[in-house]
Amino acid sequence: MKNILFINTGGTISSSAEGHGLTPTQSAENIVAAVPELAGICQIAAMNLMSVDSTNIQPEEWVTIARTVHEQLPAYDGIVIAHGTDTMAYTASALSFMLGKLDKPVVITGSQVSVLAEYSDSRKNIKDAFRTASSELTGVFVVFNGKIINGARASKVKTKSYDAFESINHPYIGYLEDDDIIYSDIPHTRQSEGHVYNDGYSPDVFLIKLIPGMRPDIFDAVHKLGYRGIIVEGFGMGGVPFKEINLIDKIEELVQEGVSIVVTTQCLYEGGDLTIYEVGQRALEKGVIPCYDMTTEALTTKMMWVLGQTSDSAQVARMMATNYVDEITLPNK
Repeated sequence: MKNILFINTGGTISSSAEGHGLTPTQSAENIVAAVPELAGICQIAAMNLMSVDSTNIQPEEWVTIARTVHEQLPAYDGIVIAHGTDTMAYTASALSFMLGKLDKPVVITGSQVSVLAEYSDSRKNIKDAFRTASSELTGVFVVFNGKIINGARASKVKTKSYDAFESINHPYIGYLEDDDIIYSDIPHTRQSEGHVYNDGYSPDVFLIKLIPGMRPDIFDAVHKLGYRGIIVEGFGMGGVPFKEINLIDKIEELVQEGVSIVVTTQCLYEGGDLTIYEVGQRALEKGVIPCYDMTTEALTTKMMWVLGQTSDSAQVARMMATNYVDEITLPNK
């Protein structure tokens, strides 16, 4: 029987109603006790790391979680992390980059309804998470509503429904049906050459979602605030306007001053391609970094992580174009 560490960080799964609404109150031990079937799956050690609504989770908490996992994982066969759903995909992506190459599963789960509620998705999600953590998978995963998702491909797409998370632009790793894991037709384990544990990061990353009529001086304002990296969610394939309102020349100014700027699409599926339209090619010519089909969560945490390793713009571009944890589909060259 596998030996699994359960780390509680808070979130809806551990919440109860207080004066200002739902807030995390339940311990890791309480959550485990609510799912008696776990006794037949594995041996469990419980840890209460923090008790936080995931809206309040910041990059500092990513580091705390990553360091705890890195320190504890050698003593266990896998780890399950209970986390709030609102920023779960950000934490899963951040851990994917920080933890590096893994030879065991690290599984993040949560629920849309508290473990205290009679009709809650929490018990199924916890049970599924422990089954996944007891498997031979390696890497960071989100397990939710019977789906196993690459941690750097998960995104929350619904606010209330139990099927809140999807795998974006990447196959599901597998599905949990009753007591079985049904794997997809992709490798069950992955190797990440040269990618070792590194929890360095820079919080100086800003995301700008373009809208028609946006003034170019928004980039000056962001630059003055000291941001070193800017993510631009462009239109369609990643288009950036350059006629009546010219954002591309302003982007070029910042690139020349050493700010790393990536351009992505506002569309959830299928990714961007800056090589197709003039509005994309002009942006590429000014030195922006394409990011293809990464999720917003993976793109944000990856850029924070990359900027935590280097200030060299060329190296930032190379690292952003490196596939570390199956977070990006690079074009065939």
